[in-house]
Amino acid sequence: MLKDTLKRNETAAANADALAVLRENFAGCFTKEGAFDLKAFAARIRDKVAVTEEGYQLDFLGKNYARLLANEETETVIVPDEAHNAKPENAKSQNVYISGDNLDALKHLLKSYEHEVKCIYIDPPYNTGSDGFVYNDNFKFKPDELARKLSITEEEAKKLLDFVGRGSASHSAWLMFMYPRLQLAKSLLRDDGVIFISIDDNEQANLKLLCDDVSGEQNFLANIIWKRKRGRDNSARWFSKAHEYALVYARRIDSFDTHFLELDEETKKAYKNADKDPRGPHRDLACWARGTQGGVRYEFITKNGVRFAERLWLFSKANMEKMDHEDRLVFHGDNIYRKLFLGENAGKIPETLWDSVSNAANAADEIKDLFGAIVFDTPKPVPYVTEMLKIATDANSLVLDFFSGSGTTAEAIMRMNAKSLGKESRRYILVQWQECCNVDSVAFKEGYKTIDEIGQVRIKKAANKIHEENSLFAGDLGFKHFTLAKPSGEMLEKIESFDPKASMLATQDMLKEFGVGTVLATWLNHDGYGLTREAEKVDLAGYEAYLCGHHLYLVNANFGAKNVKALLEKYETDKAFTPDKIVLFGYSFGWKELEELDTNLKKLKTTRNITADLDIRY
Repeated sequence: MLKDTLKRNETAAANADALAVLRENFAGCFTKEGAFDLKAFAARIRDKVAVTEEGYQLDFLGKNYARLLANEETETVIVPDEAHNAKPENAKSQNVYISGDNLDALKHLLKSYEHEVKCIYIDPPYNTGSDGFVYNDNFKFKPDELARKLSITEEEAKKLLDFVGRGSASHSAWLMFMYPRLQLAKSLLRDDGVIFISIDDNEQANLKLLCDDVSGEQNFLANIIWKRKRGRDNSARWFSKAHEYALVYARRIDSFDTHFLELDEETKKAYKNADKDPRGPHRDLACWARGTQGGVRYEFITKNGVRFAERLWLFSKANMEKMDHEDRLVFHGDNIYRKLFLGENAGKIPETLWDSVSNAANAADEIKDLFGAIVFDTPKPVPYVTEMLKIATDANSLVLDFFSGSGTTAEAIMRMNAKSLGKESRRYILVQWQECCNVDSVAFKEGYKTIDEIGQVRIKKAANKIHEENSLFAGDLGFKHFTLAKPSGEMLEKIESFDPKASMLATQDMLKEFGVGTVLATWLNHDGYGLTREAEKVDLAGYEAYLCGHHLYLVNANFGAKNVKALLEKYETDKAFTPDKIVLFGYSFGWKELEELDTNLKKLKTTRNITADLDIRY
């Protein structure tokens, strides 16, 4: 412990804390070498933003508007699919599927999962012109409001609102769509986390610049080239396009460790044991350095007195002598080789060229095998996502995919867990917008109305197949399902006009609009308990309250004097009952009830030294 402290003190700097804060919040203002770019920082925090002068690339049109969207709170609530979630295979599941806009979903997830995700994989729209991407903004800002929020003129605000409101598939529109999502996603990653983003040539260059800005160029890990097409297209006009990309960025590059991939059978066969070494099969690797490898120059004399002339060696003289004494050196004429034993090989470090990691045709076959028809046009194959998970996740990692499409990520995780027979238990959170299937599509003709429906069905079908193939596996093959919903316009008007001080009576229709399950799911996630933890029901003289951790939730109406008395008695008699925050659905309580509860809780603090703060939410 002290040694670690001394080591840290050797590299301590006076401005280390300040730089750490800047790296956390302004990663794009650091160069690849780690130096802080003061000019870029000044541009980021300047008070006035010349919106109409913003260009394309790093200063694309609407960049500051995109930042605003990332900072706006979501106005959606989390609606649990109670019938689905109650099924035996789903009731205890730690997996989550969210139907809704992923921008809203990311904002909800940050309440409970900030810095908890080990790996993010996303396959966003490529903006090819034929993939249906059009930026449709549903944020309703007025020109004067937006002008105030961005410190711009109303005229500039009107021009910007015209751009975001008319629907566009331009490069700037695509970047504006991606920017807030990547900003929020970065905050969900653990320090040792990593994000993989699939893309093609149409936006690859722009995405690289965007990721440099959001994550910091210094956190760039790789630009993987994936051979997605197994045949040549001779009808192509110029080149047969055979590949796509996957950009890879670490949350903090110094914290991320790449997992080596398992050796394939062909590589293992290269390990022989002709000399019957008791340490097992080995490969003989050259010890001398070639011109491009650097090396150390010296004359080497073996322990048996054999002299090798001065030359460049890959290892220091001390290391060579050590391997010689351990009988790890093999001599052939004027050359020396070292033994690398099969048991010492940690595996293969991942390469950036993936030319044999499945392909698009295989992905289509996977869908057809499950559905009997190709109900999703551009799925990614399971082995492709699995390769990413092998590189970047641990046995119990949380994985997020917020452009989940056909649900490949979920199937890849379930298959990895099943293969380990319970030794591994990766979890997933998938998000998919309820995009309507085209009426002319195979999916629609097969009875599927939305993409998120296809994703959920794919997971269920894959889970059944995995269970049939792995009868001994008893792991998690279910998922909890939630839908993000906005209150109706009528309800929003009631919420905005509601005056708690003027209301003596509870407003019952508010709870009917949302439902107890929705209120609880939204609040549990908001308070850091996540989307898979259940609240415990607590009976207070016939009134049903809900307990989770240090929070007691009072959602239902008709909380009278006898219920207040029962609550106080529970605090006094039940030593395991220790919530220090009582959260109320304000619309269910009249002003008189709130006063009575507040007064009695204050007495409880005075007489019993028990503190329970009221948190009234509307």
